Amino acid sequence: MKLVACTDCHTQFDVSGLAAGEAFECRCGATLEATPPRGEDATAQRCQACGAIAKEGEESCAFCGSGITPVVHRGSLICPECYARNLDEARFCLGCGVAFDPHAPRPEVADLRCPCCERWMSTRTVGSLVIQECSGCHGIWAPDRSFDALIDRATAAARERATRGEPIVPRVDGGNPAASGVEYRRCPVCEALMTRRNYQKRSGVIIDRCTTHGTWLDAHELERIAGFVLSGRAEQAARAEAVQRAEAERDAARRALHASTSGSLPLATHRESTSIFVSRGEPGVVETVFDLLTWLLR
Repeated sequence: MKLVACTDCHTQFDVSGLAAGEAFECRCGATLEATPPRGEDATAQRCQACGAIAKEGEESCAFCGSGITPVVHRGSLICPECYARNLDEARFCLGCGVAFDPHAPRPEVADLRCPCCERWMSTRTVGSLVIQECSGCHGIWAPDRSFDALIDRATAAARERATRGEPIVPRVDGGNPAASGVEYRRCPVCEALMTRRNYQKRSGVIIDRCTTHGTWLDAHELERIAGFVLSGRAEQAARAEAVQRAEAERDAARRALHASTSGSLPLATHRESTSIFVSRGEPGVVETVFDLLTWLLR
């Protein structure tokens, strides 16, 4: 990892995927550069499991009990606060004890119009995910790379609410997709008509998807999908789909085996054999007419 910390809010970012010196925006609004600091050797020894100061020669941490291994090679992970070199798998800095908690830099997101009511959508961050939400209809646009992670976060949040005895979703049952009117929406990025599909085929939640750019979720559809996953029906649907795929593959293999062992000839070979048979064993039209004329002239 290559870490950079915001000097205002101290949020850490992993800038490994950015070009050196590339500017990006922090969550607090500050502008940062993807320029990792140069490393220095730490002056103090700390437990890399909890960050507590370790005395020289100690084999285990007096605070958390974790084993302390003498650091021979400091590693390539540089603390963005004190610039101390650390092992790549360290959770806390050897020098200052700060916890390593990097986030992905927030990418530049173009302003998009809502595909439902055509208002300008606002950008939101959900953890490290960047989505866009319409303030009018409360729909959500999830870029293609973020959709599955967004479902996972929504499901985890719904599970926490369920453990506290709070309602999971406005309506857990997805309902019958045929009950709602069919309306095709355009992708807010490329403006092509999106495809409508029933999430995991059995949820009853109809989502609009552009295969290139992302997925549109109407208000409450994210929560309804989370309820579907928590109910166990998503896992059942995945198993049923896997069984159907396996059966289709077995049927295709049986047909291929039958075709190879039945001895049937290809169509072209069959036609050639038929033409050869007719020319050799049966008279054609020309031969029949010639025989008739020969008989009349006798």
